[in-house]
Amino acid sequence: MVPPMLTDLPNLLTLSRIGAIPLLVALAALRLPWGDVGACAVFAVAGITDYFDGKLARDRRQTSDLGRMLDPIADKLLVAAALMMLVGTDRLAGAGLYPAIVIMLREILVSGLREYLAGVRVRLPVTGLAKWKTGFQMGALGTLLAGHDGAVVLHLQFLPVVPIGIAMLWTAAILTLVTGWDYLTAGLRHAAAPPPGNGARPVGD
Repeated sequence: MVPPMLTDLPNLLTLSRIGAIPLLVALAALRLPWGDVGACAVFAVAGITDYFDGKLARDRRQTSDLGRMLDPIADKLLVAAALMMLVGTDRLAGAGLYPAIVIMLREILVSGLREYLAGVRVRLPVTGLAKWKTGFQMGALGTLLAGHDGAVVLHLQFLPVVPIGIAMLWTAAILTLVTGWDYLTAGLRHAAAPPPGNGARPVGD
C-alpha cells in the first residue's frame, strides 16, 4: 500500500523531479540538436516543479517530514545529473569546469551539515540569497544543456548561449561560496555551543 503522503500533489511533484532525471540524461546523451532542446525543456519543467511543490505544500498545509527530506534530495540529484552530463559530453570544460566543482562541493557540504543538525534537532532553513543562487544555477544549467545547437533549433543562434550560461554559472558559484560559508559558520556555532532542550531551533537565517 502506498503511504498517503506520497500521493499528495506536492510530494508527487518532487518525485517527478527525480523521475525526470533518466529522461534528461538520455536526451543529453544523444548529442543531437533536438535532444539538447529536449534536455533543456525537461530540466526547465523539473525546475519549475521545485517552486510549485513548496508553494502547494504551504498553501494546502501538506508540509511533512517526508517532503522536507525529498525536496533537497531531488534538487541535488537533478543538478548533479545535469552537471555530470555537461562535463561528460565535453560541453562544460575550461573556465566552466571550476564553478561546477564549487557547486558540487557546496551541495555535499550543506547535505552533511543538514544531516548533522537534523540529528540534534536543529533546522537549517534556506536563506534568501540561497534562493538567488538556485535561480542562477538552474538558469545556467538549462542554458548550457540547450547549448549552441539547441539555440539554432530554436532560431536563437544570434545569442551567445554558451557564454551566457557560463557567466550565470560563475554567478551561481560565487553565491554558492557565500551561502555555503554562512551555513558552515551557523553549523559550527551550534556544534561549539549546543542548545539545551529537545526542541528544534532554526539556524542560518
